Amino acid sequence: MKFSQLLIPTLKEAPNEATLPSHIYLLRGGFIQSVGSGLYNFLPLGKRSLDRVQKVIKEELDKAGAQEVSLSFVTPASFWIESGRFEKYGKELLRFKDRKDSDFVLGPTHEEMMVNLVKQTVKSYKQLPLNLYQINLKFRDEIRPRFGLMRGREFLMKDGYSFHANEADMKREFDLMEATYKKIFTRLGLDFRVVEADSGAIGGSGSKEFMVLADSGEDTIVVCENCQYGANIEAAIRQPKEFAYDTNSEFKKVHTPNTTTIEEVSKFLDISADYIMKTVAKKALYDGGRSEIVLFVIRGSDTLEETKACNAVCANEIVDISDKELFDAGLVAGYMGPLNTPKNIRIVVDDSLKDASGMVSGANEADCHLVGASSDQIENPLYKDIVAVQENDRCSCCGGRLYYTKGIEVGHIFQLGTRYSEPLKAEFLNEQGKTQPFVMGTYGIGVSRLLAAIIEQHHDERGCMWTKESSPFDLVIIVSNIKDELQSKVGQELYSKLSEMGVAVLLDDRKERFGFKMKDFELIGIPCTVVVGQKLHEGKVEIVMRQNLQPQEIATKDVVTRLKEEFKW
Repeated sequence: MKFSQLLIPTLKEAPNEATLPSHIYLLRGGFIQSVGSGLYNFLPLGKRSLDRVQKVIKEELDKAGAQEVSLSFVTPASFWIESGRFEKYGKELLRFKDRKDSDFVLGPTHEEMMVNLVKQTVKSYKQLPLNLYQINLKFRDEIRPRFGLMRGREFLMKDGYSFHANEADMKREFDLMEATYKKIFTRLGLDFRVVEADSGAIGGSGSKEFMVLADSGEDTIVVCENCQYGANIEAAIRQPKEFAYDTNSEFKKVHTPNTTTIEEVSKFLDISADYIMKTVAKKALYDGGRSEIVLFVIRGSDTLEETKACNAVCANEIVDISDKELFDAGLVAGYMGPLNTPKNIRIVVDDSLKDASGMVSGANEADCHLVGASSDQIENPLYKDIVAVQENDRCSCCGGRLYYTKGIEVGHIFQLGTRYSEPLKAEFLNEQGKTQPFVMGTYGIGVSRLLAAIIEQHHDERGCMWTKESSPFDLVIIVSNIKDELQSKVGQELYSKLSEMGVAVLLDDRKERFGFKMKDFELIGIPCTVVVGQKLHEGKVEIVMRQNLQPQEIATKDVVTRLKEEFKW
């Protein structure tokens, strides 16, 4: 392709809303074009990178035995109602009616659609296992689309679904997909970590995320300094801590005026926050508009992890509650505790407080706390892990120190079991001739998001630095002075020879200054350029790698051989 014929509308400045490097450089480099909040056109350069990333994904999936299909972007709402996700998914699910007043959704993910496909075509255990995938558009009506391709509303996603006769075979495929994803992200040149994750609205018994390590990542990851343990903060666990309780502490109510925070209570009673029961009130929201107040009880030194808390009560969402709502429920803001609460209030207690004694708790009475309290005094508690792991906590696997880092989620795999096949009545005949639901796994990759993740990890102050497998072109040939007949001739000859070898070459044949062309090379970020310039009269050209921008002189006759060695063409 010749630069003079290619649509590459590069920009000197990025729009004000672009803050992340990937958003800035993809806009400035002419890869994408914004058409609305969270909506983007892919221009020729962006489409080429997108296609090359898809090629890597498809090659590895096909090697693993997965089969590609393409499902309708528009999904009948009835499938989502049957699976129980029509309300649970929330406002991110875009619902609409057609001219016949039938209900549909724009698919943010396609579990229901794929189950329906297999339900109609697979009848026997002899047709299993089966792994089907697609690379297709998705739509999630994000409340705050931002960061360009990182969090758009419309996006390209690879979503795959496997169907099995039993759980053991599903776990085998889950492990195979984990290994396959590792190969994909390694080929794309990414520094990533596989972490334990929360299954969220997808559901299932277990899941893992693939996180590209980047300071700009939206997700907080907990990792161990000694072993390979890693988990999203929403799913991270820690080694249990040991506490020395005062079992002889007298249980009584104490006047504690103006002590509505953990710090104030700790100072007033001269007690460590470890021995204070912090009670956090939330409103849990469920299907059908039902809601309830829930008290989550943790140590004063801990922080409530809201995703864990939401999962603990199987809610769609938990939200803050006003002081008035607390008052109407018989609770006192600032002095709440798990003892002496109204009978209709649900109480969830963190696992670390099992068998706790000699604790301090709010008395549900203004300016009063209870001392000498114990967990066995709480009526009908539900014990769950509901706290956020903190830095310097100990790893549950090896005892090493845990610390935080940031990551961009680019892949997520789930062990679904029968989460969808049961409600959707997707069944097959087993070896005994009896019907049973498919056991499923699901496996996603954010394909368009991958472009942003690659640039977040591979850029400098000049622009993009594409990895070998993701770059829109393998090489740029820059003709320094297109009016120089010799330069133009040699540039064209190199272009033709490399193109015949199957190398994706961009020939910069524009009538622009050399410095202008180099700035575009640096911004667009193709891995290498061959500069055909003044040195040509000495029988030499320059090779410049985008990684370090250091020019290397080489004899014109040797340039193709040198490039073949460098890039293994």
